[in-house]
Amino acid sequence: MKAVIFDMDGLMIDSERVTYDGYVIEFKKLGYTYTEEFYKKLLGKRMPQIYEIHRQAFGRDIDAEGISANVHKYMADRFETEGVPLKRGLIELLQYLKAHGIRTVVATSSTRDRVDHIFELAQIAEYFDASVCGDEVTHSKPHPETFLKACEKIGVSPSEAIILEDSEAGIEAAYRGHIPVICVPDMKYPEPQFEQMAWKIAGSLLDVKDILEESMSS
Repeated sequence: MKAVIFDMDGLMIDSERVTYDGYVIEFKKLGYTYTEEFYKKLLGKRMPQIYEIHRQAFGRDIDAEGISANVHKYMADRFETEGVPLKRGLIELLQYLKAHGIRTVVATSSTRDRVDHIFELAQIAEYFDASVCGDEVTHSKPHPETFLKACEKIGVSPSEAIILEDSEAGIEAAYRGHIPVICVPDMKYPEPQFEQMAWKIAGSLLDVKDILEESMSS
């Protein structure tokens, strides 16, 4: 193993819960109850897919783009005022990888501007060798392009990398790219078909560190 590829939202930062809170607020304004179970349908999806899911559920006339824009503003404001909520064990894992000379790269569906700003706020840029963002690829997850481009960017082959993901779309993208993936579930545990695609399921990023240590020593 020469590199670890990180997803961002739901894996490194606890953003899914904040996003869900934002949607609850926005749909409450329209008189709708927005459930956590419904929100889980959005996880790992690109924005056009999210717009369509909302229109199918709440009516073709809703301003799906405007609602999502307000939610992203809500999340950004929360991050600015309260700080970026990092997942338990992230810093310890990044320090471990850095100490062992293992390259790190972020592969996310988020835009470059958002990724750079979050990294600045969270002060974690120093831990990463590179990043690949959603506006830099043609095909989004579950297509493997994002992960394959991440390998290419840091000069490793897919067989020399391990992916860390929380979403089913990310697991499938890793599987299709023939890259072992450790799933660290966030708000949703993967369905059986996706669980089978994962190399390991970890309870937290602290557990990931233990898995990698065991793998490297064997």
